[in-house]
Amino acid sequence: MKKIILFFLFSLLLYAKDYTPIAQIKLDGAVKDMVLRGDKLCIGTDSGAMQVYDIKKDKFIKKIQLPKIKDFMGDSIDTRVNSLDYIDKRYILVSDSGINGYSNVMIVEGNITKNIISHQKHYQIVKVRFIDKDHILFALLSNELILYDLKNNKEIYKVQISESKFSDFALNDDKTQIASTCESGIIYIIDTKSGKILKELKGLHVDNVFKVDFKKDIVSGAGQDRRASIYDVKSGSGEYIKAKFLVYATGLSPSSDRVAFAMDEENNIYIYKTLTKSLIAKLKGQKSTLNNIIFKDENTIFSSSEDDIVMKWKF
Repeated sequence: MKKIILFFLFSLLLYAKDYTPIAQIKLDGAVKDMVLRGDKLCIGTDSGAMQVYDIKKDKFIKKIQLPKIKDFMGDSIDTRVNSLDYIDKRYILVSDSGINGYSNVMIVEGNITKNIISHQKHYQIVKVRFIDKDHILFALLSNELILYDLKNNKEIYKVQISESKFSDFALNDDKTQIASTCESGIIYIIDTKSGKILKELKGLHVDNVFKVDFKKDIVSGAGQDRRASIYDVKSGSGEYIKAKFLVYATGLSPSSDRVAFAMDEENNIYIYKTLTKSLIAKLKGQKSTLNNIIFKDENTIFSSSEDDIVMKWKF
């Protein structure tokens, strides 16, 4: 019996091992948004660039550089690629290059860049994602979600989720539902096709939720209230893990069996078993505040922060 207990404790120690990054990808500017689509890691930066890194070939395969803009003093400055996505040889970029800080939205196919939404729409877009090749979902700072038809250049719907300022959204695996959150701490589950709110996940957060992820009916939340939440969407119930610091980022593995949170002042990433909330790994080495955590598979993560380095981890 004693040997069994010792073996169990030893196993726990092994599972909670510390890891350092196995690779670092240098960008031309600080990362604003990042998505992984197949083997393509698409990264938007504050230097006005979208850079695409092939994780299989271990090299950059594409770069789009947006022109500089004039600030209020008349000086030339870089615009920021605040959000982006990729589907079926088509990239979408959102920049703050519009007049008075309003967003411009561009589609890039091959060597052709086409502006599809200009600053004249007066959109302040925080995040964009493809639903399919001809439809995009984007969120405004005012916490409005818009489903947009690219073929007909029109809104399918525009819904006000709440009066609180928008923070983040994530789509589920088949893109039929959205987990959207804001500074109120509530995470809303929304039907993608209609924009109808299906459920409110609440009770775990008492302040702004910086980031969410949504996989296999599980939603994770990263909170300003130092809470790392895990909700079961079907039941609406959940639990949170108390952090040492503000929780700036989160990500779920493809199976949702593992969840990652940025949980301390050293910008370490903590990996937990979703069901048991047991700590299985700590990833050490991120230099600044995390803003994206993406699982490639159950044991591989890409992470970015407010600097020009994307890190790759194996645990």
